Amino acid sequence: MNEDGSIPRIGQVVRIVQGREAGQYAVVLKLIDDRFVLLADGEKRKYDRPKKKNLYHIEAMDYISPEVQNSLLETGRVTNGKLRFAITKFINEVTDLKKGDKHDG
Repeated sequence: MNEDGSIPRIGQVVRIVQGREAGQYAVVLKLIDDRFVLLADGEKRKYDRPKKKNLYHIEAMDYISPEVQNSLLETGRVTNGKLRFAITKFINEVTDLKKGDKHDG
């Protein structure tokens, strides 16, 4: 298990801290076991080709997308558009909470 002892939940946004995609955000699609999860972002990493990632290499964010979570629990799948929407919504909410001295647009 990772340091803080929390296993990410389905639909939760995580930040990748190790590997080629370090610094990028993705959404948890599935918990494989107590060490690995499947991640996708809907853009570079699509739903049908998720990335298997070690829990030590991701940082769980304090945000779970209800749209993604409901879709996965009800139908077992989610659209890439919903994944992109969830990550965009998360980034917008987090950057809005921080000091808005730099604003593009």
